[in-house]
Amino acid sequence: MPIIQITLVAGRSEEDTQNCIREVARTVSRTLHAPLSTVRVMVVEVPATRFAVGDVLKSDGGVGMGDTA
Repeated sequence: MPIIQITLVAGRSEEDTQNCIREVARTVSRTLHAPLSTVRVMVVEVPATRFAVGDVLKSDGGVGMGDTA
């Protein structure tokens, strides 16, 4: 039973997050030849105030972090 955990900085739409979950599950099922019903996908959303690269918080608009959530 494959178990996949994805950690994202919070802020993406519910629709985008659900589409990601579905696509990851389908891809893992196909590439690992695992029945889709056995694939588990979890998304953990981290507030931007709790995510940093080095000492620059995402909430501070850190350089090199891109414009997406």
